[in-house]
Amino acid sequence: MAHAPRSGCPAETVVHAGRTPGDVPADRAAGRTRGSVSVEVAVLAPAFLALLMLAGVAGRVAVADEAVEAAAHDAARAASIVRDAGTAESAARSAARRQLDWRGLNCASAPQVTVWGSTRNSDHTSLGAAFRSELGEPASVWVRVSCTVSFAGMRFPGLPMGDRRVEATFGSPLDRYRSRQ
Repeated sequence: MAHAPRSGCPAETVVHAGRTPGDVPADRAAGRTRGSVSVEVAVLAPAFLALLMLAGVAGRVAVADEAVEAAAHDAARAASIVRDAGTAESAARSAARRQLDWRGLNCASAPQVTVWGSTRNSDHTSLGAAFRSELGEPASVWVRVSCTVSFAGMRFPGLPMGDRRVEATFGSPLDRYRSRQ
């Protein structure tokens, strides 16, 4: 049922039976939205893939960080239980490499293992000085392990993905009352 606008009044909306103002016939509405899903997918797919790549990078860095932390811990412990400085450094290096291999961490280059000692008088001294400290004097062995994580297999156009360096430092005390050489 249609109503004609009254004369002298502003134009009124003509209402057809069963429709309200603003309704658009279904065939016209379908024509305007056809293909909008494919446009949305084409626009959002690269952003979604970039988000997945960033999650992969964050995961790889977290795994590498945890592996390097464990390697530094094991290396410091291995160095602190031996009796002389020469053996301590080689024990630290081999323990760090074993831990990184066990965790499956492939560094872009060889991991760097730095070993030093500390005594009551110096926080950063040679390993030999720590092992030569007097019985009863506190001394520690410190190890820093660093590794460069590669993202070579995770390249994505438009995202800068350089390699990332992760490192960890851990100290382990020498037994105060054990003989040292």
